[in-house]
Amino acid sequence: MNLSFLNVGALLSAVWLVLPQALAALPWLYALDPKSFKKQATTVNGISMAVLVVVAAVFGVAIFFGYYGASESMQFYGRLFGAVLHLQFLLGLFLFAPLLLTAVWPKGGAVALAAYRECWRQPMFWLIAFFGGISTWVAVVLPYFTFGDDFKMMKQIGFDIIMLCSVIFGALAASISISEEIEGRTAITVMSKPITRRQFFLGKYFGVLMACALLSALLIINLNFALLANPEFDPINKDRAFDPMPEQAKAELIPYVNKILPSGPPRVFGQGAAMWFGECFAHTFGVLLGFGQVMVLVAIATALATRLQFIVNLVIVVFVYLFGHLAPVVGRATEGMSGNQSTSSELVNFLAKLFGAILPALEFFNMGPAIIRETPLDLWAFIGYVLTVTIYSMIYTLICLIIGLLLFEDRDLA
Repeated sequence: MNLSFLNVGALLSAVWLVLPQALAALPWLYALDPKSFKKQATTVNGISMAVLVVVAAVFGVAIFFGYYGASESMQFYGRLFGAVLHLQFLLGLFLFAPLLLTAVWPKGGAVALAAYRECWRQPMFWLIAFFGGISTWVAVVLPYFTFGDDFKMMKQIGFDIIMLCSVIFGALAASISISEEIEGRTAITVMSKPITRRQFFLGKYFGVLMACALLSALLIINLNFALLANPEFDPINKDRAFDPMPEQAKAELIPYVNKILPSGPPRVFGQGAAMWFGECFAHTFGVLLGFGQVMVLVAIATALATRLQFIVNLVIVVFVYLFGHLAPVVGRATEGMSGNQSTSSELVNFLAKLFGAILPALEFFNMGPAIIRETPLDLWAFIGYVLTVTIYSMIYTLICLIIGLLLFEDRDLA
């Protein structure tokens, strides 16, 4: 072991890497045991122990650099470091975002917090997450016979899996939760606190939506590892396992790492972490596009749950999902037959336009066109497109929630 590596530069680099991990761990450590955390944070022994752990971690990372040197594996360890830091940030976000909502919106936020905790504690949540993760890894080894574009096909399937898992869980959770509370008369007890129907309805929606966001966040980390492993399962097309968008994001982050960390093992390690966050940053746009569908479909399921039974609600959500994707395609196909349209084709064209006007335009939420391109996209222009589609999904969601509130206001709960 080359202990001569323990110089000021190496130790400062280790401090830059250890401190973010330590700070990111504080929220979930607090959430595990708030009383013990507060007690330890206000005593000399607790603070001294925390400082000792951080100092030991700094020396451990510096020794790790000296042991491995600037080897090829150092970049891989940097990616793992980035993945752990990413997971810690997500845990902190999803532990404290519901509490922040409760502080801003006390009564409705309390309903949302209860619904959120109920959702992720259900076995259904973890079962769907498990099958979504397994399906992503199955997609890694499947042959697609795309003449070198297997990586892009697998990536598109991965985004679709994340979206479908979130939609399935959100529709089921919203339908079951609201229907059971209304049919079981527990909604009357909740709204006698006093909580208004509006607070109950919107709280349920936001609680389920936060659980869907947590599910998507866990699955995107799994997808990122699967995309890194995909070239190893397909050596023939390994050189074609490339997507310009993550490379653009990594190219923006790596120069900052080069400025902060000195050359050698710390810089290679930091570049690995920057690569992880650059890839996740680019992949987040695909998740956001899919999550727009989740917002809309969960809003529809929540609105219908105030009046309809679970099975009927689920069938309607599936119908909206299918025709939201198919209606624009069918409309364009029938318009191309304008020269010799029959009565049946005119009727199909009319229905396609009708459904296209009423149902959400889910074709705009597809990440596929951005993946299958050979030339790089303008990253900032694509960010603008994602924001535009997100605003569209929020407007459609708002309309669905208003309709749901109107349906719920006249519902007899007694």
